[in-house]
Amino acid sequence: MIFKDYYKILSLETNRVSSEQIKNAYRLAAKKYHPDVNVQDRLSEEKIKDVNEAYRVLSNPSTKRKYDRMWTSNVGKKKYEESSRSTGSVFSDFFNMFFGASQNEKTISPKAKKMPINGENIETSIDVGLEESFYGKEKKISLRTVDGKMKVFTISIPAGIRNGEKIRLLRQGKEGINGGKNGDLFIKVNITNNKKFRLKGNDLYTDLFLTPWEAALGTKAQVSSIDEPTQVYIPEGIQTGEVIRIPGKGYKDGKGGRGDLVAEIKVMVPKKLSSEERDLFENLNKVSKFNPRSY
Repeated sequence: MIFKDYYKILSLETNRVSSEQIKNAYRLAAKKYHPDVNVQDRLSEEKIKDVNEAYRVLSNPSTKRKYDRMWTSNVGKKKYEESSRSTGSVFSDFFNMFFGASQNEKTISPKAKKMPINGENIETSIDVGLEESFYGKEKKISLRTVDGKMKVFTISIPAGIRNGEKIRLLRQGKEGINGGKNGDLFIKVNITNNKKFRLKGNDLYTDLFLTPWEAALGTKAQVSSIDEPTQVYIPEGIQTGEVIRIPGKGYKDGKGGRGDLVAEIKVMVPKKLSSEERDLFENLNKVSKFNPRSY
C-alpha cells in the first residue's frame, strides 16, 4: 500500500499535535525548502510541494481525522513508502487517491497554494551612555542587514529607558515569504557607566572624596548628581567605604519617581605635604592616642 507520512514531512514525531504546532512546523519547513532560498534545487521544489500537501491535509480537522486513522495503522506497522506525483502536479498520487485532489487542484489558484510566511525578527544591541538614557535622545546607528549591506537607522531613545530594555522597529527584520509581513528589529539597550556615575537598579552611585580632617571633624559637602548638585552633611568620624544616601536623586524608576543617589566615601591623603602641613601631621602623631590597628 502506498502511504505518505505527512507528520514526518513536517518533522512531527506524533499525530498528537495541536493546530498551532502544525502551523509552526509548516512555517519552519516552508522556510527551509522554499525555492527562493534553494535556487535551482529540484529536490527542494519537490519537498516544498510535499510540505504544502501535508499542511493542506493536517490543517483541516476533517481530513486530519481521516488521515490519522490510516497513519495509526500504517506508521505503526511501517507499511508506507513515498508516493509519486505526475509532472507538474501539486498533489501526490496518495493525496489524489484518498482525498480526491484532482478536482480541488483545478480550483486552487497559484496564490492560494502558497501560504504567506512572516519574516523572522532580528535582535541586536547598542551601548548608550547614562546621560543619553536619562534624558532621552535620537541616535543614528549603522547595522549590517541580512544581505550584508550597511543600513542607517534613526532610533528614539526614550528618557529613563531601563537597562536591557528593547526598542522595537516595526518591519525592519527579515523579509516575509509569499507576501508575508517582514519581521521586526529589536534593539537591546545596554546603559554604560561613566567616570562619575554607576547605575545599579534605580540607584546612581558616585564617589565622594574627603580630606582626613573633613572625615574626622565632619563637614558639609557638595555632591554632583546627574541633573544638579546637592549639599549633604558629613558626620564626624566617617570612614572610607561608608555611604550617604540622597533620596530621589538617582535614575528614573519608570513610574514617575527616581531612585537614590548613593555617595561612597573615600578618604584621601595628600601625596605631597607643605612644611606647615607636615608639622601639623607630626604634632598630631605625637598627641593622638588613636591606633586603627588595635581594633
